[in-house]
This record gives sequence, structure tokens and C-alpha cells, in this order.
Amino acid sequence: MQRIKGDKVDIWAWADPKQIESVALDQLRNVARLPWVFHHVAAMPDVHFGKGATVGSVIAMKGAVSPAAVGVDIGCGMAAVRTSLTSHDLPDSLHGLRSEIERAIPVGFESHKRPVQGDPRMWEDFQELTAAVRDLESKARHQLGTLGGGNHFIELCLDTEDRAWLMLHSGSRNIGKSLAEIHIGRAKKLAHNRDLPDRDLAVFLAGTREMQEYRRDLFWAQRYARANREAMLHLYQEVLRRLRPQVGFGEAVHCHHNYVAEEVHFGEEVLVTRKGAIRAGRGELGIVPGSMGTRSYIVRGLGNRDSFESASHGAGRRMSRGEAKRRYSVNDLREQTKGVECRKDGGVVDEIPAAYKDIGQVMEQQKDLVEVVAELRQVLCVKG
Repeated sequence: MQRIKGDKVDIWAWADPKQIESVALDQLRNVARLPWVFHHVAAMPDVHFGKGATVGSVIAMKGAVSPAAVGVDIGCGMAAVRTSLTSHDLPDSLHGLRSEIERAIPVGFESHKRPVQGDPRMWEDFQELTAAVRDLESKARHQLGTLGGGNHFIELCLDTEDRAWLMLHSGSRNIGKSLAEIHIGRAKKLAHNRDLPDRDLAVFLAGTREMQEYRRDLFWAQRYARANREAMLHLYQEVLRRLRPQVGFGEAVHCHHNYVAEEVHFGEEVLVTRKGAIRAGRGELGIVPGSMGTRSYIVRGLGNRDSFESASHGAGRRMSRGEAKRRYSVNDLREQTKGVECRKDGGVVDEIPAAYKDIGQVMEQQKDLVEVVAELRQVLCVKG
């Protein structure tokens, strides 16, 4: 960990400051200047430029929270489960299995024709959300158990013991995005945010009606994101049961990596925002994915207090989607995803492994934050 001087608090970085983009470094310094920030700002090894706050940052605040520092995909995160299958139980060609998964779980802008049944209490609580999203309930119900697009994925992986794992990455879909954008817009209009170094860092203050309404909607969206991954995992398991009825499943690992939590750090109660970071409390399991053609990791937290008990959420992008499309071709994508059953067309070139940081280096830089429980390699990847 290296310390970078800030105005109000310092930045504690698990990445070489020389390797952090200048625009991302500016964002970190802007966050460190906010009057509500507590103790320090933690930057993870996968830190990179984002809207308002950097992706790969952990921000603790006293009496305030910044909705843009959470991001628009509230509750985005991972789920993984180990199976009883080995590579010998899988078909020689995984193309058919990928097609079955894509039939069972809608991807991109697609939704379920018949809604997946979620927790009835979650839908009862939907009625308490801000009135601006009331007409989105039907869409939210039909999107429960769907993948979305971008960097979201469903994978089949093998660990070093040749055991198959199911893994997926998704968030709170359109309802989470809508709630985030509504509250970011509201925060920017508040008088106390007029003189901020970046208006995208606008905050809600404790004890205000705006904060109360944001917390209500935020925590609901985080519940929805978790329920979305649970629903997809169930559908994925059903696909495998049709292929291999004897398959067994271990206990699932779940983790958010775009969210807010009420925690105690350095003896103080704070609101911790992890944007592109997972909680890594001592003994807690988490997931750190690579990219379409690299390794991913199941990890156990070491409870490092200096990182607010956090770790990176993945490899992290090293270039924008636009730059990846300009720099790489479909042939490059095919070369870099050899051995992985996945889309290999122009629609996913921006997700090419070379667009991401070296996951091996990321893991090396956070050896004091997590320990590796399982190392996984993808053999199948579904993208939206």
C-alpha cells in the first residue's frame, strides 16, 4: 500500500500511483477533498476512471453518502457455486450448453416472458419506492433473473482440481439504473453541493428527507440485485441438471461490488461505499473475476483494516470500450479467447481480455487483503 497526499484525507492505494490514470488520480483527490470523507480513501489494485468516483475505490463517510460514488448499477456483483462435475462430465463441444443457458436466461435487453417468482416482501416494499419508478414494476418483475449486457457474464469454469464451477456477474438491471439516476439528479440540485470539486460527487446528508428516501431505494435495489443473481443461479443449475441429473452443488458464494453498507471502522460508525470493490472481512468469501480469457479467483478476506476490509472486484479495465474497439479486431478476440466457448463477434470486442488489467498483478498487489481459495479458468462464457 502506498499513500498519496490529499487535501482533507490521504489516499491509500494498493496500486502503483504511476500506473493510475491521471484522470482517475484526479477523481481520487476530489473525493479526498470532500468534508464528509472519513480517515482516508482506499484505492484498490484495479482502480480506474469512472463517473464521479473511480471504479475500484472504497469511501467511508460520516453523515453523508454520494449516490454517484455507488454507480448506476446499484448492487452489481457476483455469484459462484462449485459443482460435483469435472471436465470429464462435460460434452466435448460446449456450444449446445451455451445455447441452453442463453435460452433459459435472457441476455442483453431481453426479459422473461413470464416473471420469475421473487420474494413477495420485496414486491410489497416496491410500493414504498420513489413514485417516479412506480410504472417500472412490471419491467422489474420480468427482468428478475436476467443477465443484461456490457461486462455482465455467465461462465462455466474449472478449478485446479478439475472441478466445475458456475459463476455469474450482474446487477439491479433497469430498475437499479433508474433509481440511481433519479437520486444522482436530486443530489446535484441541493444547495450544500454547489461548491464541490466535481458535481458528480454530490451527497445526501444524514437526517434529511432526501437521505432517508435514497437509503430506502438504495437498499431495496441492493436486495433486488442479489435476488436477480439468485434467480439466474437457480435457472443455470436447472440447465445443468437436465444435462447431468446426478450433479451436486455446494454452497453459493455471493458478493456485491457496487454498494453501500453501514459499518464500523477505526472505532467510528460510517457509511462505506464500495464502487468496484468487495467486502473482505476476515474469513469472508468473495469473488475476483478476470476477463473472458483469463483466470478468476474465489478468495477469503483477511480483514485488513487499512482497506476498510475491502479488496478489488476484478481485473479492472485498462482502456475504454471505445479504445478497445479501435485497437482490436474480431481476429484478436478469437485469438485471445481460444479454448473458451463464447461469442467471438464484433459486438463483444470491447470485452476482449487485453482491454483489462493483468489479473495476476492485481492479485499480487492485494496479498495483504485476501487469500486465494480457488483459481478458476473459463471454458464457457455467455455475454449479453
